[in-house]
Amino acid sequence: MQTKTVFICQSCGSQSPKWLGRCPECDEWNSFVEESLRNNGAKGVRSVIADIVSSDAPKKLSSIEQKDLLRTNTQIGELDRVLGGGLVKGSAILVGGEPGIGKSTLMLQAANIISKERRVLYVSGEESLSQIKLRAQRLGLSSENLYIVNETDLVRIIEHIKDIKPYMAVIDSIQTTYCPQFLQNAGTVTQIKESAGMLTALAKSSGVSVFIIGHITKEGVIAGPKVLEHIVDSVIYFEGQKESPFRILRAIKNRFGATDEVGIFSMEEDGLKEVKDTSGIFIQHKDNPLPGSSITAVIEGTRPFLVEIQALVTASSFGMARQRSMGFDLNRMVLLIAGLQKNIGLNLSDQDIYLNVAGGVRVNEPASDLAVTVAIASSFKNALVRQDTVIMGEVGLTSEVRRISQPGARVNEAKRLGYKRCMLPMSDYKSLRNLKGIELIGVDNVSQAFEELFI
Repeated sequence: MQTKTVFICQSCGSQSPKWLGRCPECDEWNSFVEESLRNNGAKGVRSVIADIVSSDAPKKLSSIEQKDLLRTNTQIGELDRVLGGGLVKGSAILVGGEPGIGKSTLMLQAANIISKERRVLYVSGEESLSQIKLRAQRLGLSSENLYIVNETDLVRIIEHIKDIKPYMAVIDSIQTTYCPQFLQNAGTVTQIKESAGMLTALAKSSGVSVFIIGHITKEGVIAGPKVLEHIVDSVIYFEGQKESPFRILRAIKNRFGATDEVGIFSMEEDGLKEVKDTSGIFIQHKDNPLPGSSITAVIEGTRPFLVEIQALVTASSFGMARQRSMGFDLNRMVLLIAGLQKNIGLNLSDQDIYLNVAGGVRVNEPASDLAVTVAIASSFKNALVRQDTVIMGEVGLTSEVRRISQPGARVNEAKRLGYKRCMLPMSDYKSLRNLKGIELIGVDNVSQAFEELFI
């Protein structure tokens, strides 16, 4: 049996014939690990699933029969929303997140619900059967069709799936799963890639829906992301701070639905609970104005909700001012700060600036630019911002306020929660000025916004 040795980056999967201190593909340091590759190593595994995985002959596009997607409602509305309307039969879904964020809890809850009507196999490589039983009792879960096994050998896992013939299988986690035909230890890029590839092929051919749980690295991405995200059908991330009970489930890839939907959960003693009123959980100072705080409306998929932007600006104690951001893109924040200095005249060059989106949520869209700018200026001036006003608008490099998407949905959400005023770009104000029940304020630039907002 021929073998060869290569060095593989454990972050992106790049290969090199010799060890490198820095990966030329992803710029990660000290990520290359020596691995011995055995030729035709996967032949033994493929023989195990040969009666399940079939290779069809090429077909003409016009002759392919279109089939409707068969979806199963997990009865967890926030999870179904992120998946695009439910669990698709025969799909492979990668679930990522920090340790302890709630991945296993959510998958066990979903497995228990689906097992009320269909067989489900939960494969754990990290916890014993008694540990899973204790968790199930704490969550109040019980089902005759939910099968649990402690296994890390991919061949044995596939054999269990063949024997039980479940509708859904959960692999917890892909980092502990290994293929015995390869020489590498579990968790290496080769093992993760081959295991995920085989499980995905099994899902496609057998119709078993497979959830693959994956850990994330210190940089916040799933270990081996380049070799995993391209293999599976969907990739969903659990986000949130361990100190906060709220968790956000976000899809970054979905072949069967949109990738802009999010699901919001609250971690309780008896498991993850869906959060229906998404805006209320992120707003704490609605009736108590504070310097450095502003309210904005964001859109995630089809769902609008309000979040609180917090800023702290203080004189720097060091030679170089620092900027830090949590929940908002740091590079974009730096551009907004530069606009405040150049166009508004605020001297922030010797100030440390810290920005936070309350509740652990991450804001990606530019419609929150104006609220971020207002929060920074409010903290710097120590001026209060009217907390009965929701602020939204994209800010350009010349500090002009630009048009945003779906302004009507944002304004209606602010109105529903009892806010009296809503500041938005002048171009959007013209199309909504006849809206009743809330005062609309249209602005063309940041200076006009400051005049309206600061008490």
